[in-house]
Amino acid sequence: MNPYVNMSVGALLATVFVMMSVSIASEGIFHSPSPEKEGFAIAALEEPAGGEAAAGGGAAEVVPVGQLMAGADAAAGATVFKKCQSCHSIEKGGPNKVGPDLWGVVNRPIASHEGFSYSAAMKDFSKGGAETWTFDHLNHFLVAPKAYVKGTAMGFAGLKNDKERGNLLAYIREQSDSPAPLPEPGAAPAPAPTN
Repeated sequence: MNPYVNMSVGALLATVFVMMSVSIASEGIFHSPSPEKEGFAIAALEEPAGGEAAAGGGAAEVVPVGQLMAGADAAAGATVFKKCQSCHSIEKGGPNKVGPDLWGVVNRPIASHEGFSYSAAMKDFSKGGAETWTFDHLNHFLVAPKAYVKGTAMGFAGLKNDKERGNLLAYIREQSDSPAPLPEPGAAPAPAPTN
């Protein structure tokens, strides 16, 4: 055989051997097993086959906000807010994060916080600033943000637990210069707007 061919084949085999050795060694050094339990699972809302027709055409039943907040505990709501604080601040003059600062959000016009770039879906939902974050809007939005405002960029799956949601609303209400009056416990819920 030609000595150049032998050297080329030998160099190729040596290269393959070195690459395999490095791969095996790095797997042993940098191996990371899969966790036994997920750190935080993001639940995605799935629509049944056939869309709204199959679901009866209506949204999920939400407890009226007056009933929800009748026995709400704002101190417990501060603990629930920890689920929100990675994306939102709630102190006066606080910074915008992934989401806008929530200080004084109750009865504030939707999609109006200065310095935050809202999604097109949220801007449409605000109807040019005519809609405000009423307790009813907040209640429905917190149950399932993506179902209530279709196309919103908010990735939170929702807060299904009524007690936690009531406590959170009570806490958010207090984070204002002049907290909004509590809704009447017997008041009928406002109809959910259509997008």
